[in-house]
Amino acid sequence: MVDAPSPLWTSNEAAAATGGKAFGTWAVNGVSIDTRSLQPGNLFVALTDVRDGHDFVANAFAAGAEAAFVSRDVLGGHPGLLVDDVLPALERMGLAARARTDAVCAAVTGSVGKTSVKEMLARIYRAAGRAHWSDKSFNNHWGVPLTLARMPRETERAIFEIGMNTPGEIAPRSAMVRPHVAMITRIAPAHLQGMGSIEGVADEKSQIFAGLQDGGAAILPAEDKFHGRLRAAALQLQPTARLYTYGGAAGPRAATPLRYETDGFASRVEIDVMGEIVSVSLNAVGEHWAGNASMALLAAVLSGVPASDAAEALSGYAPPAGRGVAEILELPQGGEVTLVDDAYNANPESMRAAIEGFGRRPGRRIVALGEMRELGEGSAALHAALADAIIAANVSHAVLSGAEMKYLADALKSRAPSIRVEHVTGPAEAAAQVKSWLEEGDAVLIKGSNASGMARVGTALRQMSESAAAKPQNASGA
Repeated sequence: MVDAPSPLWTSNEAAAATGGKAFGTWAVNGVSIDTRSLQPGNLFVALTDVRDGHDFVANAFAAGAEAAFVSRDVLGGHPGLLVDDVLPALERMGLAARARTDAVCAAVTGSVGKTSVKEMLARIYRAAGRAHWSDKSFNNHWGVPLTLARMPRETERAIFEIGMNTPGEIAPRSAMVRPHVAMITRIAPAHLQGMGSIEGVADEKSQIFAGLQDGGAAILPAEDKFHGRLRAAALQLQPTARLYTYGGAAGPRAATPLRYETDGFASRVEIDVMGEIVSVSLNAVGEHWAGNASMALLAAVLSGVPASDAAEALSGYAPPAGRGVAEILELPQGGEVTLVDDAYNANPESMRAAIEGFGRRPGRRIVALGEMRELGEGSAALHAALADAIIAANVSHAVLSGAEMKYLADALKSRAPSIRVEHVTGPAEAAAQVKSWLEEGDAVLIKGSNASGMARVGTALRQMSESAAAKPQNASGA
């Protein structure tokens, strides 16, 4: 019989961790910042971000919150925790959660693939025992301490995603997590507006090693142009680090994809992990998934999971919503199309990878791409440069949304006149254009920076499919 987990936080523990004052005696089973997803028995944290969480405390109690974590008394007689400032107090709670567990912790950052690697490793950790992981992409100044505060004391392994937009964000998050394994997926031109240069991106990403424990494992991308820079930074930040590399062609790497095969719907990858060859099946298409899987398997082995067990647990992995998951949609006129929804976010490297993978799918290929944000002065050239990938993928139709996508539209029209190209101002027009093109057997890729709104194209296409599925079939007979 498995013992029931202990409460995540009691009122006394939370007060001691944060330096706050507890009202009432309580115990909670989770920590939430959103009344829409809050579960009964949770502690509601009134963070101030886009909106002030204090305005939703009453809603939280109505939804079943056990207590609320606030910086002004809006408890209305309910149990709670009163602190001077919610975010710093949440950080202290996260540090206390980290200190009370013996879990093996891993942390991942990078310009592309970090959420996918995090999800892959979480899948492996869950199969290996009591696991904890970042929800969605909770990787920023409040997401990391929130993830820590949610970590049960019984956790055996945990994976944290750490992101950034401006300099100085990653090091303090890494210091909070204190990972045993820290890894960088790839360096690519993303957040250039905030970082100033791709070298600045590399330097900030290397701060993932600032909190690496003594003798911890640092995993680096073998074929990244900044490999040497990242290696030097890792050893400077943690001189006792054990260095490992992943990806690329076969060679002296700790994890190397040896063979990649796809039928256009799923993939099978053979990977050498620390000298042991394993096979993994993935419900995703594109060779970049082989790199992601290699990193996840290597991190798992370095976390004490045998390579064969990790590969078995990873097999069957499918990307989460908006990260390249494929789904079948019905057409109003009959027939089906494949939608590849990769609309959560985009930068030049992830765009190229998504388009390359899409080029392996069967059928006539249509892309609906939104502009990439935060690229700074080089934005026009970086958008136009995607023409090579689109041409190589044998795309037949492209709808390009947003002002910066004009440069890609112009490049395609001049270089590949056989491709039907439409430049539109926003996702509503893009969705309408895609619908007008669709025929049975088509494949559609949607991708763009989150702010470009391309997820709405996927929503519109799903609504079209749902309406088609609900339409009564014509009766047969006289």
